[in-house]
Parts: sequence; C-alpha cells; structure tokens
Amino acid sequence: MKKIWIIFRKEWHGFLFNPNFLVVCGLITAVLSWVYPNALRAFKMQIETSVYAGSLPQQQLNIHYGVFLRHLSFINLMLILIVPALTMRLFSEEKKMRTFDLLLTSPVTSAQIVIGKYLSALAAIGAVIFLGFLYPALTAFFANINWMTLIVAFGGIFLVAAVYAAMDLFCSSLTESAIVSYVMAVVFNISVWFVGMGVDVVDSPAARAVFEHISLNQHLSGFVEGTVRTTGLIFFASLIFLFCFLSERVIEASRWRS
Repeated sequence: MKKIWIIFRKEWHGFLFNPNFLVVCGLITAVLSWVYPNALRAFKMQIETSVYAGSLPQQQLNIHYGVFLRHLSFINLMLILIVPALTMRLFSEEKKMRTFDLLLTSPVTSAQIVIGKYLSALAAIGAVIFLGFLYPALTAFFANINWMTLIVAFGGIFLVAAVYAAMDLFCSSLTESAIVSYVMAVVFNISVWFVGMGVDVVDSPAARAVFEHISLNQHLSGFVEGTVRTTGLIFFASLIFLFCFLSERVIEASRWRS
C-alpha cells in the first residue's frame, strides 16, 4: 500500500503543478460559467410558459430534469475529451522520457504501478467533476434541491469518468506518443456509447437484453435519476477492472521484454 501511495503522490503532484491541468480547470470553469446560467434562464422561461399556457410536462418543470441533467450531459461530453488529456501522459510520457525503464526495474509490481497511476487520474477527474458540482450546489441559495438525488447523479457521472480513465490508461500504456494515446482514448470513449445503441437496431429479445446489459447509458440512467442499482455498480466495476487488468498485462509484458 505504501508503494501505491508513493506512485499516487508523485502523479498527483504532477497534475497539481502542471500548467496544462490548471488551464483545463480554468477553461472548464469559463465554459460552465457561460452554459449553466443560460440553462437556468431557459428553465425560467419554461416555467413562465407553463404558467401562461400549462402545456409543459411536470417533469420538465423539475429543476433536476430541466437543468441539472442537461448540466450533467454537458459535463459528460467534456469528460470524453478531458479525461484522455489527463491520462495520455501517465505512461506515454514516461516511455518518451525513458523513465519507464527505471520504473520497471524499481521494486514495485506492475499492479502497484497501474493502481497508483489510476488513482491519481481519478483524483484529478474528481477535482474536475467537483467544479461542475459547484454550479448546482450554488443553485440551492434560490431553489429547493433534492441533495441525495443530485449527489447520486454526480456519483454516476464520476463512475462513467472512472471507466474513461481505465480505458484511457490502457491506451497510454500501448504507446509512447501522447498524441496517439489521446486519439485512441477519445475513440474508445466515444465507442463505448455507440455499443449501447445496438438496443435500437436489433429485433431479437435476447440480443436486446445483451445490448441493454452492456449499454453505458442504460446503467447511467438509474444514477442520474437518483437510484443506485447493484447491476450498474457491478457493470462499472467490471469495466474498470478489465481495462486496469489489461494495462497491468501490458506493463508486465514490457517488464519481461526489458
């Protein structure tokens, strides 16, 4: 555990004192500071329309569905591009700078290396998601909020980001080029959403059940509505374990080759 902590601390400090990470956080804050108030104004107009016409469904008049879920969707869209930028350097940069060989010869296992780097990526992603969480949280000053539903919804987004991080860490372990790692990671992040779309294009009940089970959107939908489902937790944990395991195998193979 101590060796994992050392690796985690090294990588976490690398994030904190990396100007690129601070720039990313600044850009996220700037974008959300423009998008979120616009979403609130649109929600206000919906309420006014409902008062005069009474035509909108009640769900759209709920701030969680009318504002927060749109906010979460926008954060998820940004994470598809941001998480690869955070993880692409974890292995690729080490290989490019020739410090990867030193890491392989150090008295740590491949699993400890992967876990330490993965946890540091999760910490950086958690900081980014926390920035996004501040906007709905500040809305509590002038609106009634169901805190538990909001926290569970953001927990679901964090789990999705954790899946991105595991996949993108695997991409970083495959190459010494940060650019190649980034492109591969973005493709992985986008592809994982298209897999679930098979539900809409197949007719067989058995095939639909399979696609529903592997659909990221299906498992996330329960979280964004404030419901924690065991199947969703198992699904996310399985994907995270799979790609972390693949990363560990790549590192171990590199160790044997060296």
